[in-house]
Amino acid sequence: MDFGERCQGQILMKNTKSDNNKAKPFLKWAGGKRQIIDELESFLPMEFRSSRRICNYVEPFVGGGAFFFYLQSFYEISKSLIIDVNPELFIAYSTVKNDPESLIRLLSSYQEEYYILEAGKREIYYYEIRNNYNHSGKAFDYSNDNNRWIERVAQLIFLNRTCFNGLFRQNSKGEFNVPYGNYKNPTICNAENILECSKALKNTDILQGDFSISKKFIDTNTLVYLDPPYRPINKTSSFTSYSKDGFNDTDQKRLAEFYKEMSSIGTYLLLSNSDPKNENPKDSFFEDIYHEFNIVRISASRMINCIGAKRGEVKELIITNYPKGEL
Repeated sequence: MDFGERCQGQILMKNTKSDNNKAKPFLKWAGGKRQIIDELESFLPMEFRSSRRICNYVEPFVGGGAFFFYLQSFYEISKSLIIDVNPELFIAYSTVKNDPESLIRLLSSYQEEYYILEAGKREIYYYEIRNNYNHSGKAFDYSNDNNRWIERVAQLIFLNRTCFNGLFRQNSKGEFNVPYGNYKNPTICNAENILECSKALKNTDILQGDFSISKKFIDTNTLVYLDPPYRPINKTSSFTSYSKDGFNDTDQKRLAEFYKEMSSIGTYLLLSNSDPKNENPKDSFFEDIYHEFNIVRISASRMINCIGAKRGEVKELIITNYPKGEL
């Protein structure tokens, strides 16, 4: 029995999921894909959409995981792998997968403490948590699972839910540097969703590292979704600091070479990125490095900008190595 047959057998033994049990990202994430999920799904190979089954799913830039959680909720996936270079995400997904109950208990205590505070004291509480989070990160052990992971992940989710615009952003020192958000009663602990996310992660491997480490897990039965840190749409909006190392044009070109290599073995590849033509109609960066593949522009909403008037509809690129609607 070959890999494809084994995969098919495993899928058929799974129960059909209820539409009422839908895992959603437990972190807010800049560039998150919840707003274009339907568009992304329409670009899946036809055989996956018609069967609602995916043998092997790999996502090397998981971020907030919107597409991953959607597929886990509505498709039967035999096995999956998620990767991110950011160690904070590695321990976050690992903790949600392996010990959601302990995480929920700590998040609940943060929420209770936060809700009873007056507005001014809430801000003080926020910066105390942020300072503690940044200080403890200087010598933090991201390699060996321990009880400190739970506390750090709870602090990350708290900060993510109470900071300005719900961002995750690090400076060059690896410190979380988003200011206080001043929201009335943000949902800090969504216990039901954390439990659903834990279920979605049950048959998922989680790795920390560069996207290239996914190579050995990819074959012809694999759907790979690539959502790298976006190339800045202008010189002042360089929001690539999802990790302290960033992701520059050299990395984008390296990713394009990875894309070509994986395409050559017959893998299904779906990639999304910002469209530089939003700012410069002559910028053909992605057309150049992905010229032999299928490039389609879709509409999306840009929700993150310090100037409210500059938020609104923009174009994003979807790049596949197969024609839309034909496979």
